[in-house]
Amino acid sequence: MTTTMPLVSTQPLPGKYWEWRGEQIYYVQAGIAKADRVASALRDRPALLLIHGFGASTDHWRKNISELSQEFQVWAIDLLGFGRSAKPAWTYSAQLWREQLHDFITEVIDRPVVLAGNSLGGYAALCVAAEYPEATAGLILINSAGPFTDSTHPKEPNPIQKVLNKGVTGFLRNPVGNSLLYKFVQRKTFIRSTLSKVYVDQTAVTNQLVDELYRPSCDPGAPQVFASVFSNQQGEKVDVLLGKMQCPLLMIWGEGDPWIDARKRGEKFRGYYPQLQEHYLNAGHCPHDEVPQQVNALVHNWMKEHRL
Repeated sequence: MTTTMPLVSTQPLPGKYWEWRGEQIYYVQAGIAKADRVASALRDRPALLLIHGFGASTDHWRKNISELSQEFQVWAIDLLGFGRSAKPAWTYSAQLWREQLHDFITEVIDRPVVLAGNSLGGYAALCVAAEYPEATAGLILINSAGPFTDSTHPKEPNPIQKVLNKGVTGFLRNPVGNSLLYKFVQRKTFIRSTLSKVYVDQTAVTNQLVDELYRPSCDPGAPQVFASVFSNQQGEKVDVLLGKMQCPLLMIWGEGDPWIDARKRGEKFRGYYPQLQEHYLNAGHCPHDEVPQQVNALVHNWMKEHRL
């Protein structure tokens, strides 16, 4: 008996650019388009839109896109300010990314989607699902960020937050101060050290991964994006957003995440959205990259279960 191995690729797929508000936005698309599907019942099934976390890009989904695109039409996008997308001197916020994602769904994908986001990307996806239910068929949150009304501090501040807690907003808004801080956190050694803390499986922290996070940090405008993200106020509370949401919700947690107490945070989500489905994995902050086969299977089965 022949066993088919999951199609997990370690190489990112080539992408394209879309102009949004005068800026270039990078995205990747893979899978069978709805017009190519033979069965009429499948022609209008939603696409799957993948949204990276802070400092990452479409490259961070390279282990997921190939396998998931065998069954679904898959899109991944670089949020404005990250990856290969433009990095203008704007004020960055969840509201800005919410509008970017919604416009991408309506103008490029042109049908409802299942949003899947990790960390900051999860919070941005939640904002879209809450404010634009007509564009959202489902939501998948992977170690999602975002404040609750009664927010408590995370298990351990991430390395950047530790640095910021000593100086914070005024320092970031000073060009000289921001430049010095950015050069410190931009170093490959700092990136590798941070990844080593948030990945349970150290073999997943590869030179390729470090390079993929480092490369866009060298782009013009990247230091200003960093300053804007960390010096602006947090967005709408997660519990408020959940109160507006109507679609199915899948939550995937890496229990080894030192920045998030996954069980306690999962309990909060259940309290406000009890109909969700959740899974806890032996992984850190980025389980889609660390244990991709498990995450791919969970996404696949959940979408099938909900006829998405």
